[in-house]
Formats: sequence, C-alpha cells, structure tokens
Amino acid sequence: MSMSKEKQQDSPIVCKGLWKIFGANPTNILKEVDPTWSRAEVQEKTGHVIAVKNVSFQVERGETFVVMGLSGSGKSTLVRCISRLIEPTRGEVLVDGIDTVTMPEKDLIELRRHKLSMVFQHFGLLPHRRVIENIAYGLEVRGMPRDERLEKAGEVLESVGLSGWGDNYPRELSGGMQQRVGLARALAVDPEIMLFDEPFSALDPLIRREMQDELLRLQLVVRKTMVFITHDFLEAIKMGDHIAIMKDGEFVQIGTPEEIVANPVDDYVRDFSEDVPRHKVLTVNTIMNNDCCCCSENETASGALAMMDRYQTQAAFIVDPNKSYQGTLTREQAMADSESGSPMNQLINKEIVVSPDALIETLIATATRLNHPIPVVDSDNKLLGAVDHRAILLAIEGS
Repeated sequence: MSMSKEKQQDSPIVCKGLWKIFGANPTNILKEVDPTWSRAEVQEKTGHVIAVKNVSFQVERGETFVVMGLSGSGKSTLVRCISRLIEPTRGEVLVDGIDTVTMPEKDLIELRRHKLSMVFQHFGLLPHRRVIENIAYGLEVRGMPRDERLEKAGEVLESVGLSGWGDNYPRELSGGMQQRVGLARALAVDPEIMLFDEPFSALDPLIRREMQDELLRLQLVVRKTMVFITHDFLEAIKMGDHIAIMKDGEFVQIGTPEEIVANPVDDYVRDFSEDVPRHKVLTVNTIMNNDCCCCSENETASGALAMMDRYQTQAAFIVDPNKSYQGTLTREQAMADSESGSPMNQLINKEIVVSPDALIETLIATATRLNHPIPVVDSDNKLLGAVDHRAILLAIEGS
C-alpha cells in the first residue's frame, strides 16, 4: 500500500518495511536473504524462519484494521511487533509519527501505559483479584488513587454489560464474561490505540458473535484506532474497515471487505471469500448499471414509452436538466396516459431510491415489490444509475 508523507503523518499507526526473522543470527541473515526467496527456501538455506516479511501498511485514526490469515501466517507476530512485545528485525513502526522500534525502554513503558492497550485470546485476568480490581489494574499501575480508579472501572464495567459483577472473581464468570472483563481492562486506561490478538477465537460460536457485536457497538461510541487479528474471514469482514490478508509473513491483499470479496487478487484470497454471502458485503455501487433509461421532465408519455422499448425495461426515470431524480414513470402509467398529453409531473411516482453505498441485501424486499429497476441516487439526489432484478439475483447467487 503506497503512502504519501502527508497521509502517514495523520495516521496513528504506520509500519514500513517490517521484518521479523527467528533464529540464531537474524540481522546478518537478513542481509543475505534474497527478497524473491519463499519462507520455505529461507528456512532450508539458512535455518532461520521468516515470520514477517517486508510488511508496510497504515491504520487511519478511528478505524478497525483487520489482519487475517491462517495459523502460522505471521499475524500474531506482526501485532506483537507493533507493541514491541517482540523486537522487529528491521523496519519502522510509527505510532503518531514516533518510531517505537528505536524508542528507549522507559518511553516504551509509558506508551503502553497511556496510548496503547492489548487484548489477547487468553484473558490473562488476575485470579486473586475481583473483577473491578482487574479492570482497574492498568489505572493502578499509572498511580491513580484507589477511589478514583475504582469509580472509573465501574463506569467501564457498565459499558461492557457487566453491571453487578464487579465483586466477583474471574473463576465465577463464563468465558464470554471473562473476555468482557479483558476488554473493559483495556478500555479503562482510555488508550488511543487498541490491539486485539484473536480475542474471541477461544469462545463458543454464539458467545463469539455476541462479543463481536459488543465490540462493534462500543466502537461506535469510543472510536478507537484498532488492529484486530483473526483467522476467521467472516469475522474479518464483519469487524474490519480494512482487511489485510496475510500469507507466509507477507500481505497478499489490503482492501475494504467489499474490495476483497469483489476482487480477490489470487486464488488464496478467493478461497476465503467464495463462501461469503456476497449480498451481505457488496454494495449497490458494484452491481448498478450506469446506463439506465431516463427522460427529461419535458418528455411526453409516448416518448418515454419509446425510450423504455429501446432499453427493454418497464420504467423510465425522470430527471431535470441537472440530472436530479424527479420520479419514476412505469410502462403501465405511460400507456394509460399516452393519449392524454398530461404533464410528466402528474404521471410520475416518487418511487423508493437507494444509495450506491447501501448493501445489496437491503434491496431484496424492495425488488420483490417492483417489476422494474430501482433508481440509485447520490446524497444530492442526482441519478447515478439503476439496479435490476437480475443483478440482485446474480449477487445473491455469487456469480
């Protein structure tokens, strides 16, 4: 992903040319590695393992950036390099413009205490401390007075749906509830950046969905910058504003969920996306026809019918000189009034319109009630195109 200097300065996380090699002498080995060598070739020739290979990306403020890949792809190593729980072999990790790779230990500790929190797959709760004390732990490390930190922890406890559980111990909570405590502990210190390493993968499917929904709800409120690691593609497209697909330590593709489902770059990515319900991910913009049947406000009913015949459709969209959508004239209406000479504005209906950013699944109910295409308009009510029944059906079938 190319990054302009101005864009990088605005991004809270920027990784550039990041490498992590495990082995006895990774720094020297990196000098010998041919960039074209695969992970297997590097291991065979050097005895070292490439976990992260020349990865560059950026995360925008307030977005959720998902890194998705199979076990062993390097995704967990990557997120630990961002927090420097693992030392990168080479590269830069800029947090608000400051390179954490070269950051002194003292400054790194302050970064973790104030700006960055991490939520792990295994909750890591302190078993001898009550829930409220677990949540307040990061504030305690900061030196916040007891009454103040417990009050803050109580507020966060309520925000994750655990009111009344503060005096319990972790062993008295279900797995899902324990993960809520882990999430609350991370939120309590009010970090700007949150790193999630497969936080829900150990939970039962139903509890996992509940936690996904809970995090999405919280994100609408707190708008944190999040890096979210997962091996589940359906979770990735649900949680992510952008997704990076990782394989053998490298990023194969970065894009929005829609971009990755609609245009996978290779068979590896396509294998993940082929079973995804496309109509739940793709937007109207991907299937609309820009060349649709439209007429001016001054057109006659007979003229509109001729235009419908030309386009082989059952309706014409009426627009003003600025192409602003005025309404829909159906074939049935036009045939009934073709002899009357009634003004066009008396014949048209203000049919339901759709935004190009709407999900295709939102059109299904409307399409079953209409026998003609659905007009697509922008925020200024300008006609952009139309979506017909065939395009919707093909999207549902995944063609």
